[in-house]
Amino acid sequence: MILDCDLLIGRDIAVGTRVDGAALAGGLAGLGIGGGLVTSLRALLFDAPSGNDEARLVAAEHGWQPVAGVDLRDPLTALAEVARAAELGVRAVRLAPGRQGVPATAPGLRAVARAAASAGLLLLAEGDVRVVGPVLAGLGATVVFLDAHFYHLGDFVLLAGDEPGFHASTRLLGDVDGWELVCAWAGAERLVFGSRPGWFEAAAVVDRLAAADLTAPQRDLVTGGNLRRLLGPEVTT
Repeated sequence: MILDCDLLIGRDIAVGTRVDGAALAGGLAGLGIGGGLVTSLRALLFDAPSGNDEARLVAAEHGWQPVAGVDLRDPLTALAEVARAAELGVRAVRLAPGRQGVPATAPGLRAVARAAASAGLLLLAEGDVRVVGPVLAGLGATVVFLDAHFYHLGDFVLLAGDEPGFHASTRLLGDVDGWELVCAWAGAERLVFGSRPGWFEAAAVVDRLAAADLTAPQRDLVTGGNLRRLLGPEVTT
């Protein structure tokens, strides 16, 4: 079973696309993806508390794991949502500074990341790893960079060398040997399957998995083992 770290529900106001839980579940079945981590776009773009309530409901309906989205334009509410997520047993927080028009230099970004790391929560970080990565360094944070790109792979490897908690999603590492390079330079334990189905050509990521020159143990780590480890032994997906 493939677990995907990058599931999104809701409406993207920039493109007008809407994907609800039922539609996403149907798409996952066709791709061979069994579940994963789901965030509400409502939490990221409109109202974090109600959006995070939505994500928990959808996750419960489909056997997925909810992610708390935070709005860095309102860092005080974002900090409160991190605390609420920890109290509710949610194991991950999603940061989307670029989607929200928040610069990486904004104090709220690092403050929210620090709070999540202190609470032992996994961070899912959107954006250019070369920009967001240095901001999240030095916090002892466990992070999956959802938009890690093949063109920036060398920078990710360098960051990961200093930060044992830094991981890359597979979504944009689709060049000929992107996955293999991460495994060779940083280790297969740093690569987490992500395809953002419904919003991206997820089938291409699944096809890349089939073609990847990975050993069976490496494949098991990438397709679910790493994500289970990052969520903690008490969490089942």
